[in-house]
Amino acid sequence: MRGGMKDVYFGPDKSYVIAFYRDKQDYNSRERLRKLVTQYYDSFFNREGGQYYKELYCWPTDMVETPDGKVGLVVPTYNKNFFFQKGYATSEGIKGKEKQGLWFASAKFRHPQFTLRLDESELGNWLSYFQICVKIARGVKRLHAAGLAHSDLSYKNVLIDPVSKSATIIDIDGLVVPGLYPPDVIGTADFIAPEVLATKHLELRDPNRKHANRTTDLHALPVMIYLYLLYRHPLKGGRVNSLDTEQDDLLSMGEKALFIEHPTDLSNRPKLDQVSKWTLPWADVTKLPYTITGPYLKALFDQAFITGLHDPNQRPNADQWEQALLKTTDLMQPCSNPACQQKWFVFDNTTSPKCPFCGTPVKGTLPVLDLYFEFKPTVWRPENHRLMVYHNQYLFQWHVNRNVVRNEKLTDEQKTPVGYFTFHQNKWVFVNQKLTSLKDLTEDKEIPVNTMVELTDGKKLLLSKEEGGRVVVITMANK
Repeated sequence: MRGGMKDVYFGPDKSYVIAFYRDKQDYNSRERLRKLVTQYYDSFFNREGGQYYKELYCWPTDMVETPDGKVGLVVPTYNKNFFFQKGYATSEGIKGKEKQGLWFASAKFRHPQFTLRLDESELGNWLSYFQICVKIARGVKRLHAAGLAHSDLSYKNVLIDPVSKSATIIDIDGLVVPGLYPPDVIGTADFIAPEVLATKHLELRDPNRKHANRTTDLHALPVMIYLYLLYRHPLKGGRVNSLDTEQDDLLSMGEKALFIEHPTDLSNRPKLDQVSKWTLPWADVTKLPYTITGPYLKALFDQAFITGLHDPNQRPNADQWEQALLKTTDLMQPCSNPACQQKWFVFDNTTSPKCPFCGTPVKGTLPVLDLYFEFKPTVWRPENHRLMVYHNQYLFQWHVNRNVVRNEKLTDEQKTPVGYFTFHQNKWVFVNQKLTSLKDLTEDKEIPVNTMVELTDGKKLLLSKEEGGRVVVITMANK
């Protein structure tokens, strides 16, 4: 393949490729690439937990040079799940092509009547995209922890597979290594931070010109999350800033950028008579507002696209995105309509909750568990974390104990459920599989392993007596 800057060749057994730069690389550039395949490779992968990150990045493993001075990078071949098995629903047009994220971030490719829609078997469901976004946020978090920035984070440089819920960040050779190399790209259109576009006209070495760095990654990351969950761009609305198309693009994504769902300035709301019919209903922010992603993500989107849009230091970091996405998955419910395209939705605690995608109402009561922690002896405070229960849902150690953090470092034992919720003989119950100190505080009795406890309105359960153990308070929703 011929890329923008490199020519790419398969190795003999196709387990790796070598990507040769067409332009000669100067000393700093070679040093940067050498660091990526030695020092940074070791610190990311040759330590405990390194295997997790090997799957999260397609990281170059070595650097080679031809006798005439051409520099190349050895890069592992992508896993086979990152290639389309079917392609379009109506033809095999993209069968075998890479699953670049852009295929999954657009409403038209999933529209039932669109000729080039993707095959349903490769689309996953709404929950899949939350899990994919968690992986991408972790990948960005780890780069930033090492003092690196991706510089060109976009749905072109992330491969995703909604079926296995996996993601891999590619084009690692563009990483910004502090002090060694300024970024050689300003990013991919749609993901470039406003401050980079607003100063693009300045000379490359002008001190006022803004370059790709950690905070520009923290603009691209929420843009990608918003696109994967809502299939529309957060800044591309109906406002016209200039009659010159190129200038308009530059202003609406740069200096004059405005969130399309800004609560008080409605001037950039999408105009429905100007959007393609294939982008509906997603393009209609009144039908599917960003609030359907739940309270934790709504707060971070506000921070990223309102307070932090033109103030890079106010942008949420990758760890905040990871935690908000994970907490939101605890609020999700399966839709009871088998024909619902999204299959899952974030439960909103309204008086008559329904799936926002297909309109199917929630039937029957649902237990909501609010998590509390011991602030000081006998004083319990809310965690701002709740768990929506559904039939046959599991409870995990990260719910039971606040000292178990749900991140990439969890052990296999910590990933094993400790019990499950089920609707049994017209009652909601929790079946205790592993909790040795589970106690019903309302009735003051222990709940031994392999027994169950009924979930009723107002009931309090102590999940664990250990340090960090939580209490849950149950509310029956949709009564």
